[in-house]
Amino acid sequence: MPASLCLIIATFLWGSSFIALKYAIAIYDPALVIFLRMLTTLVLALCLWRYVIRFDYHKGDWKYLVGMSLAEPCLYFLFEGHAMEYTSASQAGVIVSCLPIIVAFLAFFMLKEYISKAIVLGFTFCIGGSILLTLLSPTSEQAPNPLLGNFLELMAMVCAAFYTVSVKHLAARYSPLTLIALQGFSGSLFFAPFLLFIDLPSENQHDLTALLSILYLGSCVTLGGYGMYNYAISKVSVLTAAAYSNLIPIFTLILSAIILGEILTLGQWLSIFVVFIGVMISQRHQELVIDVSDEVLSDVPLADDSLLAETSKRNSVPDASELKG
Repeated sequence: MPASLCLIIATFLWGSSFIALKYAIAIYDPALVIFLRMLTTLVLALCLWRYVIRFDYHKGDWKYLVGMSLAEPCLYFLFEGHAMEYTSASQAGVIVSCLPIIVAFLAFFMLKEYISKAIVLGFTFCIGGSILLTLLSPTSEQAPNPLLGNFLELMAMVCAAFYTVSVKHLAARYSPLTLIALQGFSGSLFFAPFLLFIDLPSENQHDLTALLSILYLGSCVTLGGYGMYNYAISKVSVLTAAAYSNLIPIFTLILSAIILGEILTLGQWLSIFVVFIGVMISQRHQELVIDVSDEVLSDVPLADDSLLAETSKRNSVPDASELKG
């Protein structure tokens, strides 16, 4: 399956996850929802055990595996689960638009990736638009505290960015199901102690729609979405994969309007427009890198293969093996 199609499917599933999460946490505590989601993912992954054990461990991988698991699902779902208590699904989807910009900045420190003026300007627009969205968003039943909810969702995006860069380092040697099984295991282990501090629902407090939402999150979104994403990221650059997250708010807005009946104000649409301007500006980063690479390579004598290779390496997206640590 083409990597681009995998990324589109993954972003659609992630866009729909905000809707399902909204239904689930309306009935159950976020900690219980996330624990059951991770447990569902783990059980399904164990059913596919022969694919889970397909990996080639290298010395030092444990640092990336632990860091990846701590960032996502542990901290990511902790932030996002509580964010959905305070903000709407559509607003959270717009905050996701900042993910490619955050990935670019994180890649600068972890991958020594070049950051252009377009990235800086795009980052400014995205963050500014997100703040504007928060300030212009009225308190409502769907978003009782948008300031807190949107901040928590932004922290979740920082975790997602770290996860993206870590997976890029691991994807060449670990099957997508291996990484997903590790997410399911670490997530179940991390959120299990939270159950001791919450009120568990009684038998007559269960809701079929909420339970089906949790099942959908654990199977389709986590197992399916992350499986598609982990496969695709082994085929394309980390910034290319992150750029597809721009589709998440589009899918979320459409599904929120259809399923939840959410209505955005003119000010909120203006904020969304500002975010998308930032996203579009940031996409110039890839074009600038390619233009610089082509211009430099055209001046290098073809006979000097070593210089050509070094120049190409310096101006392209670094390979995962170049990660420090």
